[in-house]
Amino acid sequence: MEVPTVQILWVCSTDSAEFTQLSWALTHSSVIGLDAEWKPVRSSSSGGGHHESTFPAVSLLQIACRPSANSDNAAFPPPVFLLDLLQLPLPSIYELLKGVFTSPNVLKLGFRFKQDLVYLSSTFCSKGCDPGFDRVEPFIDITTVYCNLQIQRKEFSGRKLPKQSKSLAHICQEVLGVSLSKELQCSDWSHRPLSEEQMKYAAADAECLLQIFNVFQSKIDKEGFYSHWSSTSNPGLKQVLEVSNSCETVLRNNVCGASDMVQAVIPALAGCNLDTNAVGCEKSSAINEQMDLPLFHIVRKYGDKILLNDSDRKPKLSKKKVKRFSRGMTHKENLIQSADDWQGPPPWDLALGGDGCPKFLCDVMVEGLAKHLRCVGIDAAVPHSKKPETRDLIDQAQKEKRVLLTRDAKLLRYNYLIGNQIYRIKNLLKNDQLLEVIETFELKICEDQLMSRCTKCNGKFIQKPLTTEEAVEAAKGFQVIPNCLFNKNLEFWQCMDCRQLYWEIEESDSDFMRATFSVESGDWSYWQKKKKRNCLTY
Repeated sequence: MEVPTVQILWVCSTDSAEFTQLSWALTHSSVIGLDAEWKPVRSSSSGGGHHESTFPAVSLLQIACRPSANSDNAAFPPPVFLLDLLQLPLPSIYELLKGVFTSPNVLKLGFRFKQDLVYLSSTFCSKGCDPGFDRVEPFIDITTVYCNLQIQRKEFSGRKLPKQSKSLAHICQEVLGVSLSKELQCSDWSHRPLSEEQMKYAAADAECLLQIFNVFQSKIDKEGFYSHWSSTSNPGLKQVLEVSNSCETVLRNNVCGASDMVQAVIPALAGCNLDTNAVGCEKSSAINEQMDLPLFHIVRKYGDKILLNDSDRKPKLSKKKVKRFSRGMTHKENLIQSADDWQGPPPWDLALGGDGCPKFLCDVMVEGLAKHLRCVGIDAAVPHSKKPETRDLIDQAQKEKRVLLTRDAKLLRYNYLIGNQIYRIKNLLKNDQLLEVIETFELKICEDQLMSRCTKCNGKFIQKPLTTEEAVEAAKGFQVIPNCLFNKNLEFWQCMDCRQLYWEIEESDSDFMRATFSVESGDWSYWQKKKKRNCLTY
């Protein structure tokens, strides 16, 4: 279910009928929802490693209005207005918008609207409206509404709810039970004309703010103007949503009595010193011209304001310094480059006192590569523990004189600890990884090496193959040999370390092994003709 929207009016000229309707709606509304859209701009770099960013120009301002209770057309909500800031003469609407943003009679709703206000202020300043917008009050962020609804549902639970942890789409889905699609959020809002889908998306973003607030106010009205929320009497969001359509009815029923009470109180307050700062306005009586008492109570209790200071109006400069090395590379780039490009020699090199037998240590990210290396007779170990620490990997590689194979770029920073003993695998597929290791380390693979190691534990096989009878005896209590193998006169091999049994498979049954190890290179052509040994559990 999508967010239902009322009529959408496109405002692109101050001489249009749409602008007249906008002016009337802004002066006869007690609550408005605000949102803005812009085309993101890339930051430009300057010398010395600094990156200077510029504020994007706002292309569209969305305003959804809820008429005040004493308005003649309160039963007929106005449309959502889409202000085309690329075509409207901004100086001509600056005073109108600034008056609404600061009017104590109009509650403004938004979702993390401070960034929008910064960009709006910058956009209007660029058109000569200096100093631009500097504040919005009274204001309620819709996340505050959501958190207060959640706190009542989870009162006394002892869990503090973060105010900035939910997206508007999530809040809309949970409170209204409707879907707010964000697919067009990053579309080009500077392109004209906007598509119908873009206009519906933009209008829904502003309209849903009013609908969520209506649910909130309906709940407060049901509990009473000045009572605290009760966890025992709170029916939860589901029940609130079932009666949310009656919000305006509930509001109107209370307004009649509230208005009479306010009118009776105002003369008595005329000669009193009223603390106007508590409600954030210059004249307390002005609130009652458009803001009814229930809404006034919400503003006094939950209202806030957005104030921009000088630092907010200036684009941020990134002062992060990066240490540069030769050839224009950063330290991290230089480190990765040196580890990716294998320099050698490996620790098993005879010139370094090694035994000439290649040995690798495959971390958890390339454990599958270890089995492939073992299939071609290469000594490939895995970490001793399932979740090894970096220090454990380094110690094992150093002690056993192995090259550590990994796809984790973070491990490359430890290359200085074990020089020429860390290599980052570039390929994703195991077959490609196998060929990459063979080519990078110039490994010589002969036919006698094939399937000379246990793919399970990296151990070596016994020298003499076992007969079927010997294999059955060796497998007792350890491994089950399929009955179909008994009459095929096969030879079996057993790992000297883990005692795992292997046997030859027919050529017709070796499609998997052929697909795994056959390559176009002529050096590997014999592999397709050779019988392979297969492990029952591998």
